[in-house]
Amino acid sequence: MIEKETKIINIISNYNRESQNISRLLIDKLRKKNFIVPKEYDDRAELNICIGGDGAFLRAVHKYQFPNIPFIGINTGHLGFFQEILPEDIDQFIANYIDGNYVMEEIFLVKADIYTKKDYFQLFGVNEIAIKGIKSKVVHLEVFIDQNHLENFCGDGIIVATPAGSTAYSFSSGGSIVYPSLNILQITPISPISSEAYRSLPNSAIVPGNSIITIKPEYRYENSILIIVDGIEYRYDNITKINFTVPKKSIYKLNFDKNMYWNNLKSKFL
Repeated sequence: MIEKETKIINIISNYNRESQNISRLLIDKLRKKNFIVPKEYDDRAELNICIGGDGAFLRAVHKYQFPNIPFIGINTGHLGFFQEILPEDIDQFIANYIDGNYVMEEIFLVKADIYTKKDYFQLFGVNEIAIKGIKSKVVHLEVFIDQNHLENFCGDGIIVATPAGSTAYSFSSGGSIVYPSLNILQITPISPISSEAYRSLPNSAIVPGNSIITIKPEYRYENSILIIVDGIEYRYDNITKINFTVPKKSIYKLNFDKNMYWNNLKSKFL
């Protein structure tokens, strides 16, 4: 994965003043260690360092189209689940990286295959892909797992989350926390309604990563749903069905502390 002979490291920063200051400091330190830091994103790089919050990380992954180059994040934001390195620990991070004191983590994605009456579209998400109604309308959806009918859903929407995204929108909507290395998808309802006409699950459901989750809008609602990928809205007309799967494509992140996930979980939420 990492070809150390390239010695090229991309630094991707948001426009926050602190992030920009950290970026300049990091560039100087890396160049003194004989790394090449290009002015523009270089596909030949051995590492992407993202400076900012989790939003900056997600934007970088989407902007550069889910590259094979691994990521590491320096946190100048708030939550920082993806951005694990603190600015004051930069020197230690560089030393550990040079010495190879890290492990490579695979981050599973979620893919949505969107079928309309005339077209086909494909979207990838790091955290989640959600289906909601336009203008905050209630949506009516049929949900299938491997072609087995699960429920007739009525409510604000449904989130299909990755393990990495289990601590994001899904968690805020009552979903479970899932360890990142597990190959699964989680279906989390948003404000579900149960009535005589609709039987909506009140809690999230976790399905194996080799399953296909199919969501079909009722015919009256095929033009009234939004697809939200990691916070970015998409809208398509005449949607007939959406298939959600774990794709072969994934991204990679460096982990310098095997206990970082549990420490993060406790410090951010407890």
